[in-house]
Amino acid sequence: MGTRSAIGYKTPEGKVRGIYCHYDGYIAHNGKILQEHYQAAYKVAQLVELGDMSTMGEEVGVQVDFDDRATHEGQCVYYGRDRGEADVEAQTYETIGDFVDAFDGCEYFYIYAGGKWLVHDKYGVGKDASGFPIFDFLDIHVEAL
Repeated sequence: MGTRSAIGYKTPEGKVRGIYCHYDGYIAHNGKILQEHYQAAYKVAQLVELGDMSTMGEEVGVQVDFDDRATHEGQCVYYGRDRGEADVEAQTYETIGDFVDAFDGCEYFYIYAGGKWLVHDKYGVGKDASGFPIFDFLDIHVEAL
């Protein structure tokens, strides 16, 4: 069973462009990779624009055989690019709340905004009194590992 996460970035219009990631969504894995390897806006866009993924790696990488794990080393594995699935494209959400609501089964939510990664731990911090998901700066959590 995977630790599911959603990964997105704020667009210039203030919307969120996001995807789903099935495995290893916790901060010590996906969070750390995002913080250490995806700091440039163009790299974040490359990561997200290939759509939903199975696993995240230090590099977006190239097309691999989805079923041959030996080819996955250090790179992202996508459902569309690598397994040929349809309807797994990145989606645009009007608000951060819409982004979080769209991925109800996820435990961790990562958003790149203003040159920084933010994280929401659904079961760790939850929502504020108004029902809005609480986000924190990811770098603080990665440094604490």
